[in-house]
Amino acid sequence: MTASKNHLEGWRLRALVISIVVAAIGYLAFSLWGGWKEVLSAFAEIGWLGTLIVLSLSLLNYALRFARWQLYLKQLGHRVAFKPSLRIYLSGFALTTTPGKAGEAFRGVLLKQRGVPFPTTFAAFVSERLSDLVAIVLLTLLGLTQYPQARGIVLAGVLGILVVLVCLSSQSLLDWLYRWAADREGKLMALVAHISETLHGARLCHRPRLLGVATVISVIAWGAEALAFYWMLGWLGADISLSFAIFVYALAMLAGALSFLPGGLGGAEAVMASLLVLKGMTMPAAIAATVFIRLATLWFAVVIGLVALIRSRHGEVLAEGGA
Repeated sequence: MTASKNHLEGWRLRALVISIVVAAIGYLAFSLWGGWKEVLSAFAEIGWLGTLIVLSLSLLNYALRFARWQLYLKQLGHRVAFKPSLRIYLSGFALTTTPGKAGEAFRGVLLKQRGVPFPTTFAAFVSERLSDLVAIVLLTLLGLTQYPQARGIVLAGVLGILVVLVCLSSQSLLDWLYRWAADREGKLMALVAHISETLHGARLCHRPRLLGVATVISVIAWGAEALAFYWMLGWLGADISLSFAIFVYALAMLAGALSFLPGGLGGAEAVMASLLVLKGMTMPAAIAATVFIRLATLWFAVVIGLVALIRSRHGEVLAEGGA
C-alpha cells in the first residue's frame, strides 16, 4: 500500500494540483477576455435544466467509453470487476490536464494491483485513443464542406489513423521491431521494444468485429457531447445547423489532440471560439459557449475523476494493494 501511495503522493499528485491551478487561471483569463457579464448572462440563458441536460450527455460519453474500456480489457485476457474497474477508469480523468498522460500511467498503477500488467493497460490506452480519433475524424466529415479550410487538420488525423492501423496490421513488422530493439542496448531501444510489445496487445483490440463495435460506441459517445454543444448553442440563440455544430465540436477536439497539449487546453478553445465567431456569434458569446461546454465536458470529467481518485486512495483498491 505504501508504494501505491507514493505513486499518488509524489510527482503525479503535484502535477495534478499544478495543472488544475494553471488551467483554472487560464479559464478565468479566458472568461475575463470575453467579459464576465456576457459569460454570466450566457450561463443564465442556458439555465439549470440546460446544464443538467448537457452534464447528462457528458455522463453518457463517459459511460460508453468505460464500456469500451471493459471490452478491451476482456479482449486482452483480463476481467476486472465492475466497481473497482469503474473507479480506476474514472480516476484517470482527474489527471487529464497533466502533462504526459499521467492519468493513463496512474490507471496502470491501480490495475497492476489487480493483476493487469502495464503493457496490457497501455495496449488498452492506445486502442482507446485510436478509437476516439477515428470517431472524431468521422464526425468532422459531417460539416467539412462548410469549412474546407479545415481539410489539413482532418487529413493529419486521417494520416495518424492510417499509420497506427498499418503498424497494427503487420504481425511480422511488430515481431521484427521487437527483436531488433531487444538485441540492442540503451534506453531508446528499451522504449522501442516496449512500444512494439504494447502494439502487439493493441493488435488484439483491432480485430474487425471489435473494431466495428468500438467505432460505433465511440461515435455515439462523442456524438452525445457534440449534440449537447448544438443544443447549448440553440439556447444561446445562435443560428448554427446541427451538422456544423457537430463539425465545430469534433474539429476542436481533433485540434486539441493534435496539439499534444494536456486535455487539448488552448488549442480546442481557440478553434471552437474562432469558428463560432465565423458563423456570426459575437466574441463574448462564442467565448461563453466555449467556456461552458468545456466546463461541462472536460472539467466535469476532472471533478468526477478527483472524487474517484480520492476513493481509490482510501478505498478497497489501494487497501488490497497493501494486503
